[in-house]
Amino acid sequence: MKLKWIFVLIMMVLAASVATTFLIPSDGDPTLIWVTRTGCGLALLLMVVFYVKVMKPLGSITNGFDLLRAQDFSSRLTHVHQQEADRIIDMFNKMMQSLKNERLHLREQNHFLDLLINVSPMGILILDTKDTVVSANPSASTYLEFTGGSKMEGTPLNSLDTQLGRTLRSLAQGETMTVRLNDSMIYRCSRLSFMNQGFAHPFILIEKLTDEVMKAEKKSYEKVIRVIAHEVNNTMAGVRAMLTTAGAVLEENPDENADLLEVISVCENRCDAMSSFITSYANVVKIPEANLMATDLNAEISHWRIMLESLCTGRNIKVNFELSDRPVNVRIDPVLMEQVLINIVKNSAESIGNDGCITVTTAPHPPTLTITDNGRGISEETEKMLFSPFFSTKVNGHGIGLIFVSEVLHKHGCKFSLRTSSDNLTRFTIRFPIAN
Repeated sequence: MKLKWIFVLIMMVLAASVATTFLIPSDGDPTLIWVTRTGCGLALLLMVVFYVKVMKPLGSITNGFDLLRAQDFSSRLTHVHQQEADRIIDMFNKMMQSLKNERLHLREQNHFLDLLINVSPMGILILDTKDTVVSANPSASTYLEFTGGSKMEGTPLNSLDTQLGRTLRSLAQGETMTVRLNDSMIYRCSRLSFMNQGFAHPFILIEKLTDEVMKAEKKSYEKVIRVIAHEVNNTMAGVRAMLTTAGAVLEENPDENADLLEVISVCENRCDAMSSFITSYANVVKIPEANLMATDLNAEISHWRIMLESLCTGRNIKVNFELSDRPVNVRIDPVLMEQVLINIVKNSAESIGNDGCITVTTAPHPPTLTITDNGRGISEETEKMLFSPFFSTKVNGHGIGLIFVSEVLHKHGCKFSLRTSSDNLTRFTIRFPIAN
């Protein structure tokens, strides 16, 4: 039973006692009767004073605890004009004001943190204990190819089937991994945790390093190539000049010096081949800026058709062109893009070897170019190295073809990928920015 109702019950008993005194026979001791009546009246009066001084402030404080339980930090208690109780009420009101300010400060911090997370170029995935995505910022959705308004919330981490998603699934708690994908993108992924309500909650950070790494790589190999090209070309020029002089002297008696002339000819050819070899590397660092112009991709591919088919001559490889019925409007540098397509088709033909098929497909919405071949395919290990500088799976490959392709496509603002799908077909997919 609440103290209030106990107090009311006592008040009723006292009131009944006072009323009972008036029922005492008048022939009794009058002094005793008036003493009894006065005592009961004073007790009743003291109970009323006690109610005003104690029970009413106590009820006000009880209401304050109800407000605190409901987390209503905006309401305040009023004074009850009782010194001790008013001191407690003042302390309570100050505590409520402090809690209100703290909550407001926490909300402001959370709002600021939400804004930072939403505009951050770093992808952030917050997971629950079952590795289901609870929250994902726009950067994470973009990196994991959740576009078109689709939400990642509620998606199990194990269901992310992109190359980056498979990398995230393999991360152990506290592990950081840097990975290069089959679209030349480079990410640093970390799986960490934060404490909330006494429990550790996992989250994943995805940091895009593509631009920084590519700039650093390019700066490094540009310097190396320039030094090597300078030294090799100077040396080859001097050797070539001496061979030419020696050849001219030996030409005076060609019959006697036939063997030496043949050796000199081989050496000259080798010098030319070495100069050509190093020049091919030097050309990679001299790619001009893209001169973009609006054009129909279908029309450009039709112009390049004979050139592309000639790359497969003698291999019994058929090149199919499945161009969209509608124009594919893009902004490209036709010269650079032709070289890109030549590199891709040449790689496809070399992957097939003999007796195969290459299909060139276009689509208008979004503008997309896909080159598909039925060659030997690309392993997952090779995918991670495809666009690394000077990496090649060919015996005599230089590893500069895909560097050139990647550099040109980045200059065009394209998104691209190269991978072998479950149908054993290898696709190089290029998605162009939508032309205005």
